[in-house]
Amino acid sequence: MADFSLTTLFVVPIGQIALPTPGSATQALTAGQVGIFDNAYVATPTPSSGPYFYVAQGRTNTYLQGSKRSDKIAGCGAGRGCNSNVTEWYKVSGCPTPVTQITDVDSWDVKCGDVITLTLRAHSSYLDTLYFNGFTRSVTVQAPCCDCGADPCDPIADLSALIDLFIVKLEAQAPGINSDNIHLTQFYTFENIGGTILRITGKALTAYGQPCDVAAFPFEYDRMYFRTFVYSGPATTADFIVADACNIVAEATVVQTSNYATGTSAEIAQLEKNFYSYQAGYLKHLYRMAGYNGNFESWVSSGSTYDTFYIKFNEIDKSAYAWGDYIKEDSMVIIAAIAGGPASIAFQDALEDALGTVADNNVCITTTTTTTGLVVI
Repeated sequence: MADFSLTTLFVVPIGQIALPTPGSATQALTAGQVGIFDNAYVATPTPSSGPYFYVAQGRTNTYLQGSKRSDKIAGCGAGRGCNSNVTEWYKVSGCPTPVTQITDVDSWDVKCGDVITLTLRAHSSYLDTLYFNGFTRSVTVQAPCCDCGADPCDPIADLSALIDLFIVKLEAQAPGINSDNIHLTQFYTFENIGGTILRITGKALTAYGQPCDVAAFPFEYDRMYFRTFVYSGPATTADFIVADACNIVAEATVVQTSNYATGTSAEIAQLEKNFYSYQAGYLKHLYRMAGYNGNFESWVSSGSTYDTFYIKFNEIDKSAYAWGDYIKEDSMVIIAAIAGGPASIAFQDALEDALGTVADNNVCITTTTTTTGLVVI
């Protein structure tokens, strides 16, 4: 769902490690420096002491404009009644490495000589532009035969051999040079775990070509996730719509879901472009023409990872909401600071003083795979 909040982004420069000196004014801010100021425009590490506070940042180009400043934000400070205008307040920790999906296929119900098909259907922003129902591929194998004279209705004794047969088929590449001969190993890795589990792991997405045009919006949120079906019988054209749920012969369990990278420098640089129209004091945001982007400033450090703090709030002066047939717009402040760095800690302490303990909406996950199991740390 779209968010129509009027948003102001503050990127703390990599060289800033603390809040501005308490008691200093907004006009004392150096270029790029970000601080928290009380209702008298005085820097403070304890914004709960006043009726409201601002977030402000010094500009490089100060011609006809002062510091970049948020609207008034009021929390529930100690020693005074709560007149908070904040509707949402949370933190997203920076995690630069996206976690990929892992699916285990086990609980096989396969008889001697059965024909078994495994279908994989992968989705991502880019994959779904190429394929109408995700990137779907199926492989079919015949289960190993039982010993001569054995009951053909018996379950196969050597599951490991069946799993190995699947892996050979899954890792095979289609012949020819047709551009549609995309092989599954470009998107997955396959493992035989303990002779009873087929583990399918999604690979991290490759970095797509980035345009050189500074006016372009090259950063895109994307992740790859997939569904797995194992059923009896050969593959059919129906596999591209839905697998036959009546003939499932193995259980596919997602043991780790994929997620997005967060707080990367590319993401924060994109946010600077997205919200520039609300931040420039004057002029336009035509990035490719130097004469029109004199106020555009980027404080992102390439290759760094950022924690982001989000504060969504309404107009503190209720009289500003005149009657009318329209939807009231709220405001949002985003503060980006180097992940885990001293500036991130300082801003969190100050904001928690006014707004209460922050909820971290993101936990970085490190995955270690072994031949015996999966450990999520």
